[in-house]
This record gives sequence, C-alpha cells and structure tokens, in this order.
Amino acid sequence: MSETKQSTRDRIVAAAAHLFYSQGIRAVSIDAVAERAHVTKRGLYYHFRSKDDLVAAYLEQRDQPNLDAFQRWFSEAKGDLPTRIQAIFHELAKVAGHPKWKGCGFLRTSVELVQTPGHPAIVAGRKHKKGVEDWLRLVLADMHEPEDARRIARQIILLLDGAFAVVLLHRDPSYMESAGEAAAALASAKG
Repeated sequence: MSETKQSTRDRIVAAAAHLFYSQGIRAVSIDAVAERAHVTKRGLYYHFRSKDDLVAAYLEQRDQPNLDAFQRWFSEAKGDLPTRIQAIFHELAKVAGHPKWKGCGFLRTSVELVQTPGHPAIVAGRKHKKGVEDWLRLVLADMHEPEDARRIARQIILLLDGAFAVVLLHRDPSYMESAGEAAAALASAKG
C-alpha cells in the first residue's frame, strides 16, 4: 500500500476513534467521520467496506496501545507482584479522573452492539479482553500454579471491567482504586 493511502486510512481511523469514543458508534455517521478525516465518503469507502469494518478498525488500533500501557504501568511499579497489579488500577484511576474520559471503548462498543454478537467490533473487543487476561495469567504464573493463575487472571479481568462500568456510572475514580485493592488481594492469595 502506498504512503498516501496508508496516511489516508490512518487519518480516517483517527477521526473515527475520536468521534466514536466521544459520542458513541451509533451516534456517529459515516459522513461525520469523512468530514473530520477530510476525505469524501467515497474515499472513506475505498478504505473500509462498511461502517462495521471501520468500527472494528477503531478497536483494533486501540488493542496494542492499551495492552502496552498496562504492561508499562506494571513494569514501572515498585514492589511485589500484587502491588504491581494494583498499580495498573491506580494508573487507570488517574486516567478516569480526566474530564474527557468516557470509559472503556471496548465495553462501550459491546454494549452498543449487544444484538450483534458476531459483529467484527465485538470480535475485536473479545480478542483484546482475552489478550489482557492472557497477559495477566502469564504475569501471575510467576507466583501461582497454572490453574490458579488462570482463575485469578479471570477474576482480575472481572474487577477491571466492573470498575470501568462503576467508575463511568458514578464518575468516581476511587472505585478503580478499590478494585485495585481487591485485585492485589487476589494476586496475594495462595491456592
């Protein structure tokens, strides 16, 4: 793909990401994305067959950066494994305190598309959440037996996603801190 086409595609995804995250995917039209990306509607459809494909691309471009942030927060934290897992929640609480924070884009998209479980964006969201869970399982394997690491990773994901929902509902990042305390307690537990 040429440099120009790649730049145009990236510009479209960036425009869609901004609009979808700030307003929701159903509220944003293809016309609005094209206008923000400074392309024609035809130009947008040259890069994406449908809005569904564009929504999936929006989530796919968030996947690795989000996982990278979790891994960076974990690796930069001082202390034992439970404390380092708690640090992820602490950093998320700081992010959630920003006035433009609108929660987890993967979860918000899944709520909007609940009636279409095979939607490409739902598939992208499942892949992301499973990737985070798998990474947590690997991290926990340093301190736990494989089956315990799998179970605790799943419980931490539940705390994480539950905290995203409750923080968004109450606009209170302290819920993320509380979830982090619970995650650290789970990571500390033996057998």
